[in-house]
Amino acid sequence: MNKSIKIFFLCCFSLVLSNLNAEVKLPHIFSDNMVFQRDAPIKIWGWADKGETIEVRFINQTKKVKADKSGSWTLTLNPVAYGGPYTMEIKGKANNISFNNILVGEVWLCSGQSNMEMPVNGWGRVYNYEQEIKDANHPMIRSFNVVKAIGTQPENDLDGTWQVCSPQTVSAFSATAYFFARKLNQELNIPIGIINSSWGGTEIEPWTSADVFDKLPEQFKEKYKGFDFTDFKNNEANYAANKKAYYAALQNDPGINDKWYGPSFNTSSWEKMQIPQFWEKALGDVNGIVWFKYNVSLSNEDAKKAATIQLGPIDDDDIVWINGVKIGETKGHMANRLYNIPENILKSGENTIVVKITDSAGDGGFYGKAKDMYLRTAGNRYSLAGEWLYKASVSSKDFHYIDISPNMYHSILYNAMINPITQFTIKGAIWYQGESNAPQAYNYRTLFPTMINNWRAKWGYDFPFYWVQLAGFMAKDDVPQNSAWPNLREAQTMTLSLPNTGEAVITDIGDANDIHPRNKQDVGLRLALIALHKDYGKNDIVYSGPTFKSMNITGNKAVIEYNNVDKGLSVNNKYGYIEGFAIAGADKKFEWAKAYLDGDKVVVYSEKVANPVAVRYSWSNNPDVNLFNKEGLPAAPFRTDIER
Repeated sequence: MNKSIKIFFLCCFSLVLSNLNAEVKLPHIFSDNMVFQRDAPIKIWGWADKGETIEVRFINQTKKVKADKSGSWTLTLNPVAYGGPYTMEIKGKANNISFNNILVGEVWLCSGQSNMEMPVNGWGRVYNYEQEIKDANHPMIRSFNVVKAIGTQPENDLDGTWQVCSPQTVSAFSATAYFFARKLNQELNIPIGIINSSWGGTEIEPWTSADVFDKLPEQFKEKYKGFDFTDFKNNEANYAANKKAYYAALQNDPGINDKWYGPSFNTSSWEKMQIPQFWEKALGDVNGIVWFKYNVSLSNEDAKKAATIQLGPIDDDDIVWINGVKIGETKGHMANRLYNIPENILKSGENTIVVKITDSAGDGGFYGKAKDMYLRTAGNRYSLAGEWLYKASVSSKDFHYIDISPNMYHSILYNAMINPITQFTIKGAIWYQGESNAPQAYNYRTLFPTMINNWRAKWGYDFPFYWVQLAGFMAKDDVPQNSAWPNLREAQTMTLSLPNTGEAVITDIGDANDIHPRNKQDVGLRLALIALHKDYGKNDIVYSGPTFKSMNITGNKAVIEYNNVDKGLSVNNKYGYIEGFAIAGADKKFEWAKAYLDGDKVVVYSEKVANPVAVRYSWSNNPDVNLFNKEGLPAAPFRTDIER
């Protein structure tokens, strides 16, 4: 027998032995401490040898199934009432598997971006987190944290494990999901399982399956044109090398090496940009390091005096020099930049301000308001808004690479983080996402209901789906504006047209300087109120704040009627002034309005609008909110001039 034939037979023999010894396997969603959905068929599935018989024992049920030609198998157990703990036994010809400490109760899928991902304690910390952790002894609450992953094709498994809620484990739980589960457990006294499948900064498109997304109109696919996964895989090594070179360049900034911050450095080749604005409007989609320079002329009385400089929020990191002297630096894209200028730095006449900004992803640059950019001395205030010089020292455009990210293509999060569990029976889903889609809010009107229907179709039933409306964020508006976040909130509210849906309004608990409000207790509570009322027969629970019903014009006043007033409307202001309303005439120029209660109606008017035709409420990125029902739930944003 020659050598090649020997190798062939050895390989065949090894393959036969491996098949004889193949073990029964189950997806990671099955583990100790898991929770099954009560009163519903329980699907169990996995892999084994082709034709192998698998036996599953659970409580008083024993069922058998044969693996198909590909080695896959699925069986369905009869519904079980809530209870536990139980043990499950799975037997194959080569191995047995035991899962212990199983509960049967209510299972909720919890998904979205960073505000769903935000843990009780970790990169985010909820209010009173130390006490919350100490009190988190809830053995009937279990959490499964799906490990982040992307997939070019629908996957059949994901990574993660079920954990029992305790002071030792709760820090890593999704805070919103945990407080939601805690309220359900307190009210129902039955086990609650939460499956946290979320990823910060993600758009909605990656969470939608390809077979559904591909049927959408071309306008939704425009952002992915020119991207080819096959090409990406073929060039992945080159991309990795180029990315490494880019990050090396960030650490060897020529602007620092050549002292661009010096007042005498020649900037004649630098270009001009109106500030404040994100630099993408001038540079396109660029990450990296961009330097900015501005000259401000000061009076004699301000020379050598201590002062302050405010630049507003900057995305992401900055270092600031004045007349060549470093005066401050900040990391992070949300903080207001306010620095003290020591004595003997400022001079009479021209002073040079240089700002180095490093942006790692997304938008970059100065993004506050013009009025918030200034240099203040003891006696004067100098505006810094206007035309600045700029030059990129390190630009991602100069390094040809594609970074692996969850938003690089549609469907890739669905493939890896949702599809593997579509056979696992759930009661419903809660969702906290939308911030990353705000710039395309109109598209969200289609994308959001499409994804909900998509998930329901994959599970095979129309489970409840409840979401969190965007909280308030960013600076307050000086004048009424039609900005991105209220339009996204409107798209969310319009999705209530789908059956078995609900919306938790949280415009009252946002944070102007933090996109991740720390009050996740109320977020989880408000989601739970919806579920308790709609799914668990708690009809006496009020689950919604006031929602717009109608508008009637009487003279120069608009009279607003609400649904969901329950025991009545309430204004959190001792004088009864209602904030957050704007009103406009036929010219559609909105003015901030005065508003007051008249019974359960709100009267809105402005001396500047004689003949009103439209009203908006909470229609800004970070609205003023003091109108509630007497149960303490805020009135929902609306506009009567809705654009279809």
